[in-house]
Amino acid sequence: MAGAKIGVEFQIQEDLVKMLEHATEKYRLGDKDKALRCVLDYIATDADWDEVFKRIRCTRCGPDGGWSPTSRQRDAGSN
Repeated sequence: MAGAKIGVEFQIQEDLVKMLEHATEKYRLGDKDKALRCVLDYIATDADWDEVFKRIRCTRCGPDGGWSPTSRQRDAGSN
């Protein structure tokens, strides 16, 4: 456990909760809080902030209506 943690409340879409739960199980992270901390650590240290925050994504506009394990596999295969 690196650093003290504080409780924070915010709202996200249901599919993103499922994404965090999926990552938690797949990578044996313990809980979805840890999954979110991993995402935030990546954003803070390795991500291109312009790519993250300026690029418009419409994840929920398509017919699938959000993230799913199968949509992630489909996206990874298209690269």
